[in-house]
Amino acid sequence: MALPVETFFLRPDAQGTLQSQIQQMIAQGILSGRFQPGEKLPSTRKLANHLGVSRITVTIAYTELLANDYLTSRGRSGYFVSQNAPTPPDFSPTPDTQDAVDWTRAIGQRFSGGVTPTKPQDWSQYRYPFVYGQADQSLFDHANWRLCALQALGQRDFNSMTSDYYDQDDPTLIEFIARHTLPRRGITARPEQILITLGAQNALWLTAQVLLTQRRHAALEDPCYHALRDILIQSRCHVIPVRVDRDGIPPEAIPPDTDVIFTTPSHQCPTNATMPTDRRRALLERARQLDALIVEDDYEFETSFLRPPSPALKSLDTDGRVIYVGSFSKSLFPGLRLGYLVGSEPFIREVRALRASVLRHPPGHIQRTASYFLSLGHYDALVRRMGTALHERRERMEDGILAYNLHIAGQGAHGGSSFWMRAPDSIDTEVLAARLRPRGVLIEPGRSFFGGDRQPRNFYRLGYSSIPAARILPGLEELARGIAEMRGAGHNAAG
Repeated sequence: MALPVETFFLRPDAQGTLQSQIQQMIAQGILSGRFQPGEKLPSTRKLANHLGVSRITVTIAYTELLANDYLTSRGRSGYFVSQNAPTPPDFSPTPDTQDAVDWTRAIGQRFSGGVTPTKPQDWSQYRYPFVYGQADQSLFDHANWRLCALQALGQRDFNSMTSDYYDQDDPTLIEFIARHTLPRRGITARPEQILITLGAQNALWLTAQVLLTQRRHAALEDPCYHALRDILIQSRCHVIPVRVDRDGIPPEAIPPDTDVIFTTPSHQCPTNATMPTDRRRALLERARQLDALIVEDDYEFETSFLRPPSPALKSLDTDGRVIYVGSFSKSLFPGLRLGYLVGSEPFIREVRALRASVLRHPPGHIQRTASYFLSLGHYDALVRRMGTALHERRERMEDGILAYNLHIAGQGAHGGSSFWMRAPDSIDTEVLAARLRPRGVLIEPGRSFFGGDRQPRNFYRLGYSSIPAARILPGLEELARGIAEMRGAGHNAAG
């Protein structure tokens, strides 16, 4: 007698193809002990009808399980759980225990407690997701990325996937960055001056670890990328916030004892200010006077769809004092976690050694897949497609912001993918965000971007990379209605 077909069901949140979901469902049933060796599975036709899938999909899943010895076939009798299938562990569950460790004393250094905000994992289920930095599936070239991944899995590239590079990187990816990506920013670099990282944030962490000590001083923009502030605080250096103006960080406001300056000149985070060339030269001169280094985070230069991007700060550097941070996570997808560092050889040598001691190198298969996607022209086509879509969405945003009397505090002159907004002084945007969420509207409160004890609470960021253009205006209408309701109710903003 076959196992009841009703015991088989696909989880609504399951990932992968239907074939792989069916394989996983049956394998888990065997591993958990629900399906015993020798028990017969439902016929392919009956299971297909029950699950609402094609019969060939079930047949292929059964065949894969047969090849892996989870199932066995008996002539025309059907499929059965194999006698050689993996068996569930034979032990009693460990009873719950209570720690006898005093973790408040045992933990020598704390990394939690920062103000980095979190986005809902189900953000894509909201109707009006004005979230920043997430991938839009409608824009991404999934088909060609998949082909590149399959090509990287081929026999010819076996070594790139399986080898331990130790402290090195995929040479084809390094070559593309050196010959194609960096020249677009006006930067010339040799392979020895480039290091692949697990995204820009990992690049910033590696840089801080190598350059900063408890005795050194780091100047950073205020407001700034909140994760960078956490990284600098964890390094135990002296952190000096410098309030930005409409052109970014003012060079004359940087204190004389500064050792390292962190800046986002192309798209200041989060205000989107673009630093003019004259100020970039002034910043380089200020760093030269202080004998300080500059870390340039160029996280969003690919989204310059309004006009060509300004030359990178590093392209103007003649002293070798600028360290450049780039990322593919914004232009491809954030889960890729692939970025790079460009700097003088002595610096890259130390960062390479630190990376090797922590994680050796980013996965070879991911590096080779990205290399194919870039070198075959898919990346450039994706950036052009994204630029067209973002341009349209930006125009819708500007129209809606004007129509609903919302107030822009900062917007990128070259493009970007967000607006830095200011609500009335009486509005706490963290309260506003909580009130808007049940209406399907997601915004990013701005308090975490500011340092110090008196953080303004009425700023917020609106991203438009993840929201369809048709939903922008009704989403902004809901936002304006929420602000009006809070003003009418007399909510106050702290700070």
